[in-house]
Amino acid sequence: MIVPAVYPILDWDTLERHGIGLAAAAASLLEGGAGILQIRRKGHWSRAFFDSARETARLCREAGALPIVNDRADFALLLEAGLHLGQDDLAPRDARRVTGPDAILGYSSHNSAQLAAAGGEPVDYVALGPIFATASKENPDPVVGVAELRRCRGLIEKPLVAIGGITLGNAAEVLAAGADSVAVIGGLFPEAATARSLRLRMEEWTALARSAREHA
Repeated sequence: MIVPAVYPILDWDTLERHGIGLAAAAASLLEGGAGILQIRRKGHWSRAFFDSARETARLCREAGALPIVNDRADFALLLEAGLHLGQDDLAPRDARRVTGPDAILGYSSHNSAQLAAAGGEPVDYVALGPIFATASKENPDPVVGVAELRRCRGLIEKPLVAIGGITLGNAAEVLAAGADSVAVIGGLFPEAATARSLRLRMEEWTALARSAREHA
């Protein structure tokens, strides 16, 4: 699998704080060049939220982008989307029994031991983080740092997604350290989050990733 260099995560709590809906945000990011979108909601999935997620998955498919669902194998299956699992979620081998062998499956890791173990799991990519301090998680794991990311790159052959506190200001350093992709949550949102400003911000991320690849 080739993971797009920028991996936007549409976190429900963050969307609510900025006053923009899931599908509307997805449409803007896809227009800005997003090649993958993760739908993340840690709480209850209401029927209304599921409908928004279904619309988001449809928009992704129409744009040729990969829809990913965080945590929930059942909803990933219903939405014909990929699945991203954390260390405390279903084990990847059990999740495969729900999603089937062909669904994209990602897996989070937070240190070198977890990353190395993830190499033997039936997953398509592995995330490592938080690379920097992050405000998008209530009880974050210890910060990994760029130097440890560089050291850990050699522990796994699967695509590696860096996550945690990544911004337009530090993303190039993270990609240069060996990450195949940078996952972004808060850095997606300008202070005034509108359909236009989200599209423009995604275009900035797309340009940054292109420049980082050219200088690799």
